[in-house]
Amino acid sequence: MTAFLAGFLLSASLILAIGAQNAFVLRQGLKGWYVGPVVAVCITSEAVLIGAGVAGFGALSEAYPAAERLIRWAGAAFLVVYGLRSLLSAFGPDQVLAAAEEGGETLRAAVLTSIALTWLNPHVYLDTVVFLGSVAAQYGAMNWVFGAGALSASAVFFLALGYGARALQPLFRSPLAWRILDLAMAALMLALAYFLLAA
Repeated sequence: MTAFLAGFLLSASLILAIGAQNAFVLRQGLKGWYVGPVVAVCITSEAVLIGAGVAGFGALSEAYPAAERLIRWAGAAFLVVYGLRSLLSAFGPDQVLAAAEEGGETLRAAVLTSIALTWLNPHVYLDTVVFLGSVAAQYGAMNWVFGAGALSASAVFFLALGYGARALQPLFRSPLAWRILDLAMAALMLALAYFLLAA
């Protein structure tokens, strides 16, 4: 139980920071567009990454720094494109919340964006594979219990973020709220791209 709780609390502290992936899940939740598939992608990705960390792949990733650089550049490029898209959306036609409408986004686009925001982020490897993996190793045979706790925190967070966003829907019936959200997302994405390249 101690290992499970430690994994849960450590993972929760890492995932609470607002990042590109979290912002995207929040946006999907607000619009009510493909929340289930997007949340499923995030939780499945976390399971794979945390599992890799617990299995000891952190040392392997550190042995190939070129792979980390490649992921960093690809992630920065994606964040720039997504940030510019959010910026254009902020200054485009007024948006209002219409949760029942599918809009122009498809399920495929939502899933692919979720995958890209997860797997093209070098920090996700540092947090899950390297950091959580190294802490899990300290628990010896209980390392998988620690990993289960870490994954449980991620699952609770993404489910709460994706489906809990509905509570904010009344606020986002205003076009101004969408402009502010799009501007905030654009600033976040472009800032993350800058820090990735400057790292």
